[in-house]
Amino acid sequence: MTRLMLRAFLGPFAVTLPVALFILDMQFLWVYADDLIGKGLDLWVVFKLMVYASARLVNLALPLAVLVASIMALGNLAERSELTAMKAAGMSFLRILRPLVLCMTLICSGALWFSNTGWPAANMRFRALLYSVTKQKPALNVREGVFYNGIEGFSIRVGTKHPDGNLDDILIHDHRDPQGQSVLVVHAEHGRMSQDRGDLLLELEDGVSYEEHQETLSHTKERVHPHIQSRFERQSLRIPLHSLDFSMANEDLFRRSYERMNLAELAHYSDSLQEGIVRERGDLVAYGKRNVQWLADTTGWYASAGATPQASPRTPWFSALPSVSRGRLFDKAREASRNHIRSLENAISNMEGKQLRQHRHDIEWHRKYILALGCMVLFLVGSSLGALVGRGGLGAPTLIALGVFLLYYSLSMLGEQLVKVGTLVPWFGMWLSTLTLLPLALALMWSTTHERRWLPQWGSK
Repeated sequence: MTRLMLRAFLGPFAVTLPVALFILDMQFLWVYADDLIGKGLDLWVVFKLMVYASARLVNLALPLAVLVASIMALGNLAERSELTAMKAAGMSFLRILRPLVLCMTLICSGALWFSNTGWPAANMRFRALLYSVTKQKPALNVREGVFYNGIEGFSIRVGTKHPDGNLDDILIHDHRDPQGQSVLVVHAEHGRMSQDRGDLLLELEDGVSYEEHQETLSHTKERVHPHIQSRFERQSLRIPLHSLDFSMANEDLFRRSYERMNLAELAHYSDSLQEGIVRERGDLVAYGKRNVQWLADTTGWYASAGATPQASPRTPWFSALPSVSRGRLFDKAREASRNHIRSLENAISNMEGKQLRQHRHDIEWHRKYILALGCMVLFLVGSSLGALVGRGGLGAPTLIALGVFLLYYSLSMLGEQLVKVGTLVPWFGMWLSTLTLLPLALALMWSTTHERRWLPQWGSK
């Protein structure tokens, strides 16, 4: 029986997980297509980028694969009456699921290990590689009538490109001089372009070159621009293409981001940010007590506690001041108030920024556990639905799984966004989808265990 259950579950799981990763990878390629096309990237670079992207998408593909596999496994068993035979032999539904629960425990444990170790490393390498790819200049592709500026220090324009590789009306601007004191312009009627040992080789015919230098006369300190013009029948120009080579960014630049941390690092940084927020809040309170004071009434009125305001028997000192002094005091008071307001606003903004960073660390901390426990909840939902529906194959189980997964994914995104804007606390927002589906899973398990069919069996007459 154990072998039967494992074979019924692991078969669909081994198929749906790669399919889900492939679909999500195609979505990734669609989003970053503009950054990948036309840059002459090596296939190994693209392959590594896809592998790292797949590792980052496991949090979506794994729950979907578990849900589809559990519905298909129990649906196939129910459709072939094998589930009925097990129950007739005296096995309860929970006893039938025991091998799959143990298997899911191993899968969830592996998911937690992966989210704590493999996920941060994949995120760091993915960000570094994606940054390097987006900064990579387009591959050499000179078009007719358009200046190509992809080669550092050169601008190349070609009037006509022939199918045999010959070129007409070639114009080259060489501005490699970092100080801008030398300019070279080459124009040729005909030519041919090829690549030789990593360099661009231009064989030009029937052309003219214009070279201009900027010099300063020592005795008059005037700038002069000597101009050199020369004609040629044949000339070879070699342009280095090292600026088009792919260079990998330093991974250490992306190491301290919250997406690249494990559970211990996330908890440490979250506690540090919380301590900083508490300390700054205490400093803000002390600042307010130190700079905001209650002053005696200087407008001619005073009131004791519980007494009615009465006229002051003494002339207020402010009224006795000259008008110029009163104006200066008002200006100083207004400026002091503005400075205090700016200080308070800066302190509050700094605390809000730390609170936001703390929430981001808390989101990633909870996400690692959600990947493991969320898969178990979806397994309970899927196995109960498969037994209640009693239909296998790829039709009905896939539709039901997509509906449940869309609900799970929508609640996950909703909870995460509410945490980011500060509406919900991190633990509740991140666990919103799991806490919502948990009662559904328990209700479906109870219905399946007690043979309470409140769902129609597909294909039944």
